[in-house]
Amino acid sequence: MEGNQKVLKLAVSVGETLLLSGGEIYRVQETVERILEAYGMEDYHVFVVSNGIFATVDEERESRGSMVRNVPLGSVHLGRIAAVNQLSREICSHSCSVEEAYQRLRACQELPEPGWLTKSLAAGMGCAAFGYIFGGRFVECLLSFCLGLLLQIFLMQAGRIKMSKFMVNILGSAAVTAVSFALSALGMEFMQDKVVIGSIVLLVPGVVLTTGIRELFNGDYLSGSIHLADALMTAACIAVGVGAAVKLIQLLGGAGL
Repeated sequence: MEGNQKVLKLAVSVGETLLLSGGEIYRVQETVERILEAYGMEDYHVFVVSNGIFATVDEERESRGSMVRNVPLGSVHLGRIAAVNQLSREICSHSCSVEEAYQRLRACQELPEPGWLTKSLAAGMGCAAFGYIFGGRFVECLLSFCLGLLLQIFLMQAGRIKMSKFMVNILGSAAVTAVSFALSALGMEFMQDKVVIGSIVLLVPGVVLTTGIRELFNGDYLSGSIHLADALMTAACIAVGVGAAVKLIQLLGGAGL
């Protein structure tokens, strides 16, 4: 019984790590099931949704066990996903004991996030690239880079104090829009819409939207609906932030609006 519980806890913990790191629902469920099979579990049931994992083993035996994990929606960490996938492959090839798997899993969970400078520079370059894609010139790309860098710093600080995701998107998009119009009011000549569009790309829920649509096509209607609802609410918050900033500037009679 103790051994079955260890295997169940290991499999669910692996699935939880994948889910927290942005893994796809069907891949998480398949990984949990394959790990249970690799350690000799035959009578098992696994159900995974966007924010939870439910698993049982040996329902008809004395060694039966069940486990439920509440998994909040997290950010994408491809390094952890790759490390956990490699661990699951080694488990399935029977080259890793349960104790070794636990140690490896802890190492995967402790993989660090990229540093704040790396994140900020990458965000700035991404915003500049999107500014160019949407028709911006050099000046628009430069401003998108600067605003994207500052927005990423704001997002990291908001994450540390655990600010509401809705408020983060509203305040972030509003701040980018307000700064853009403030620079225009100071006499800088640039296309404000290109700068704003390029800068708020950091907030756009592209991965979540894509994942939600894929899950709906895979038949995971509950998980797909959760991700789509999250993406639509995020998009609505961005629209509210930009619209509120523009309306406030209009009321103040600024920026030529």
